[in-house]
Amino acid sequence: MEWKTKLSAKFSGIQFLQNEPMSRHTTFKIGGPAEVYVEPGISEAVELISYCRKDHIPYTILGNGSNVLVSDAGLQGVVISFGKAASHIAVEGNRITAQAGALLSQVANAAAKANLTGLEFAAGIPGTVGGAMMMNAGAYGGEMKQVVVSADVLLPDGSVKTWTAQQLQLSYRHSRMMEEEAIVLKAEFELAFGSPEEIKRTMEDFRGRRQDKQPLEYPSAGSTFKRPEGHFAGKLIMDAGLAGYRVGGAAVSEKHCGFVINVEQATAQDVYRLMQDVSAKVQEQFGVKLEPEVRLLGEF
Repeated sequence: MEWKTKLSAKFSGIQFLQNEPMSRHTTFKIGGPAEVYVEPGISEAVELISYCRKDHIPYTILGNGSNVLVSDAGLQGVVISFGKAASHIAVEGNRITAQAGALLSQVANAAAKANLTGLEFAAGIPGTVGGAMMMNAGAYGGEMKQVVVSADVLLPDGSVKTWTAQQLQLSYRHSRMMEEEAIVLKAEFELAFGSPEEIKRTMEDFRGRRQDKQPLEYPSAGSTFKRPEGHFAGKLIMDAGLAGYRVGGAAVSEKHCGFVINVEQATAQDVYRLMQDVSAKVQEQFGVKLEPEVRLLGEF
């Protein structure tokens, strides 16, 4: 029996979509078909991942698709997306618990509603809790590392462990999860009580700054490159004369050179080639190597 048939028979309560275009599930609006696409709840996801591992079925974990570039050829096996079914948020005192599929903006709004300060920086980040924890997402001087208490993670051996903030080993765009192929299921944050007016003002300020400085009118995956030590990727790209530089339907944003944008039905190959060109030109001119912040999924 084919693995797809076995999978849908075993997990009859979940809807499996076949040949689902990943362009529908990424903020870049780019990506070929997933062989099988599914949005399970947390307990179903744990069971499904264990099953895929045991049966050697390739799988990819996805959040909001906001920091990824999916290949034009698509993805083999199962794409397990932590979405609405895995997005519960609970507030108790000055602590917030959020499942991996909860959008960071929703968690920040829940904090603001409870007069809790510390997550204002996250209000405009388009990712989910799972993705944000994996890469220690941050903005405007704030990062997940500053507010997280612990996270429940699924390990490759199928066990679920609770790791403390220290055990998560969060640093700039990095975490222990990356090293050990662990998957975040849930995270707990500790915040402080603050002034509702001040929290609202800070969030509006950050949102305004984003709108002024970032090309939010075009599909993108956010900052394309990591910040090189002692430099800013966007400034290096601008100084290399690459503002507006295009490959096919992909371009370096003139509004913020740190963003590669989908201006005209760009393919993943367009974006990939543009990233390589930009990286090579910056290295040639300034001797600085730009590392992608965007995760490449599939064949390139």
